[in-house]
Amino acid sequence: MHKLGMTGLSLTSSLFGFIASLLPTSGFAKDIPDNAQGFDHLWYEVMVDITIIGVIFAVILVYFMIKYRRRSPDQEGSQKPMSAVSAVGWSVIPVFMFLADDLYLAASGWELYNDYRNVPENAFEVQMEAAMWTWDYTYPNGAKTYNELRVPAGTPVVIRMTSRDTLHSHYIPDFRIKEDSMPGRVTYIWFYPQEPGEHVVTCAEYCGLLHSKMYGKITVMPEDEFTAWYKNEGENLEQAVALN
Repeated sequence: MHKLGMTGLSLTSSLFGFIASLLPTSGFAKDIPDNAQGFDHLWYEVMVDITIIGVIFAVILVYFMIKYRRRSPDQEGSQKPMSAVSAVGWSVIPVFMFLADDLYLAASGWELYNDYRNVPENAFEVQMEAAMWTWDYTYPNGAKTYNELRVPAGTPVVIRMTSRDTLHSHYIPDFRIKEDSMPGRVTYIWFYPQEPGEHVVTCAEYCGLLHSKMYGKITVMPEDEFTAWYKNEGENLEQAVALN
């Protein structure tokens, strides 16, 4: 059953891939994986597989309960010896079903994780320093924001992270990404914001009494609006430096 499902999934993916190849898209955008959709699909597969296996075993259990139920109060059961073939079958087949499914899902998850760790070329890079209880972002032009990261739509964004006090975890639920930031070490996450909008940022690692207050947001802006904002922030910084 699972092999048929995998075959159907492969054919569907091929069909969508062929249709997508006919659409007028840029080569840069086409080569960027959407990890959020990938992890969502993997989670969907996990739920489907667990449901199918659970239903199969539930049906078998109900069948045995009905077939071998006690039919009168004074009835006593007897333990019939099980053949070697039956013993091996009832042990190996369920183990094989679970193990085969687990290995397939684990391999899919590992493949997604490897894609996630490979930052796309020409990604917009931002530095981030976490602290109790704030996210401090620094842009390539020197501009700084606090608890709000503004990024352009249609461009992959990579955040290089560290911490100036304790362990924090930069979590963006909408993009299905989370990574720790810690003192003395640089870590990174990247995501691909494709549409303008706002997305919650929160700390997923307990960092003190105000841990629950450590949240911010990602503001995805249209490219022209971001470019204007970014240029203006850079000019303001240059003017501030000149005055000092």
